[in-house]
Amino acid sequence: MNNILNYDRNKLEIFLFHEAELLDNWSLDEWLLLLDTNFVYQIPSNDSQDTNPKKSLFIVADDCTRTKERVHRLKDKNAHAEFPHSRTRRLISNILVKKLENRGGEIIVSITSNFIIYRHKRGGDIRTYVGSCYYDLIEDNKSFRILSKKVFLDAYELGSMGLISFIL
Repeated sequence: MNNILNYDRNKLEIFLFHEAELLDNWSLDEWLLLLDTNFVYQIPSNDSQDTNPKKSLFIVADDCTRTKERVHRLKDKNAHAEFPHSRTRRLISNILVKKLENRGGEIIVSITSNFIIYRHKRGGDIRTYVGSCYYDLIEDNKSFRILSKKVFLDAYELGSMGLISFIL
């Protein structure tokens, strides 16, 4: 089961590129359809990336319900931080399969990827965000559902980066 070298990376790349396209186009309702009902989304703080959100401060530590609420707020015209919406462009690279696991008949694919996100905001400068993601994906017949997504930002401090509300 753990033969990760023979796993079809093309399916993973297509899925991650599709996710990036949905997020860059602010197709957030469609993006929500990619999530499993047990979805967990985390962005740990930069100084303690290998910790637990119950023991340390996280930038984001959301379950599926809170993620849906976050998306709802981001789409609201009263969300001044993101209205008008930022224009973003995500570049995804270095996609690696780390583990394959059979959990109760479901195939869980654990992967890592690197990203660069360029953010353009009206009246502001262009910001660049660099980091990596760790995903646990549940493989369906034709695609995947995101069980968890953990984003690691490479910046040493976030103050100069501005708001990161758009990072999903």
